[in-house]
Amino acid sequence: MLVKDIMVKKENIISIEPLANIREALNLMRANHVKSLVVERANSHDAYGLLTFKNILYSIVANDGDIDLLRAYDIYTKPTIQLSGELDVKYAAQMMMQNSIKRILVIDNNELQGMLTMTDILGVVMDNLDAGA
Repeated sequence: MLVKDIMVKKENIISIEPLANIREALNLMRANHVKSLVVERANSHDAYGLLTFKNILYSIVANDGDIDLLRAYDIYTKPTIQLSGELDVKYAAQMMMQNSIKRILVIDNNELQGMLTMTDILGVVMDNLDAGA
């Protein structure tokens, strides 16, 4: 099975501009029930970023940051670890485990195709268990 078969497609990913403040990001995350946002590129040769609850928690709570003064570009991860949609899911899972990450962007030709999460992979595992039972 390939990454592109189980990933969350681009049209279902919630994204935010790099200049958005963290209050906006948190409101967007809460409204959409997500734990991460893709941060858009500044231009076609730029890299996508990823803003997660972990980034926000570290910046706001641990370092006393201000959610109205900090911008997404201040705290997001860029560039992110990424992979191709044509990769076998088992290698994607290995990459995620080796790098201790729960979500990874799927990029082909420097264009966002989707996002793969551990939840997506575990869903396939659980479906296979149910099918075998």
